[in-house]
Amino acid sequence: MASEEEKLREGLVQLRMYEGSAQALQARLEIVNAAMNEFASASTTLEGVKTQQPEAETLIPVGGGSFVRAKLGDVTKIVMGVGAGVAIEKPIEESIAETKSRLADLEKARASLQQQLTQTVMRLEEERARLGEIVKKSGGDSVTVL
Repeated sequence: MASEEEKLREGLVQLRMYEGSAQALQARLEIVNAAMNEFASASTTLEGVKTQQPEAETLIPVGGGSFVRAKLGDVTKIVMGVGAGVAIEKPIEESIAETKSRLADLEKARASLQQQLTQTVMRLEEERARLGEIVKKSGGDSVTVL
């Protein structure tokens, strides 16, 4: 009986670890999705700006569904963040290519995270089933493993 209790305790610890891992992966997935939305919006905006003439009036998205009316200056160069709070001026075509490249990298990261999450959830369900069997064998039919 002690070995069954020990197996049950170990299984519960493992179950909690899988749950924690699944929650962490889900949180990272949400962060990646938010970044993807930001880069998709940037790409769309840059594509639209590229076709405009200097001094053209436009609406610039500032987030939260809000826009600022503005007149464009030089549309051939864009100031683009490159990380660590650093921004540099780049030709618009390079900026668009860089934005699309970052979006592709984020898509790969999202696919990897999604795969890891799926595997973790599968392990979680397997562990729940295993613990259910242990409880059933030990005569604890009224105990449910959540």
